[in-house]
Amino acid sequence: MIEELLAATGMVLVTVFIHAVGLVLLARLTRYEADEEKKLKIRPLSLAGVAFTMAVVLGLFVLHGIEIWLYAALYLELGAVETLRLAVYFSTHTYAAIGFGDDLLDPRWRLLAAIEGINGVILLGWSTAFFVTTMRRLGHF
Repeated sequence: MIEELLAATGMVLVTVFIHAVGLVLLARLTRYEADEEKKLKIRPLSLAGVAFTMAVVLGLFVLHGIEIWLYAALYLELGAVETLRLAVYFSTHTYAAIGFGDDLLDPRWRLLAAIEGINGVILLGWSTAFFVTTMRRLGHF
């Protein structure tokens, strides 16, 4: 159990760090965009406004994708799953807190998977708060 908790703690620290850095970079992009929108009087439903919103959403997807793949790589490295495809599938479901498929994972690593689920919920919530705040600040809603 100690090995699982150490691995989980390490992954939480790494994914939170990645997420924080990613959100800081996205926030800088949105500050720049807000200035440009004011200068150029870009409307939220214009092509540029919609493209920017899509860029923020894709940026958030990339962040979550990196975090999911890191967990998948760990599951594969630990021998908790047999293939990369299965590791990514399992990690995606776990990260999103859908949480079925425990039978796909070596029972020795189920606590790690449970903590990934909690980690994913927190990071998804953080992204949601960031997205809503950004869109409000830019006047997109």
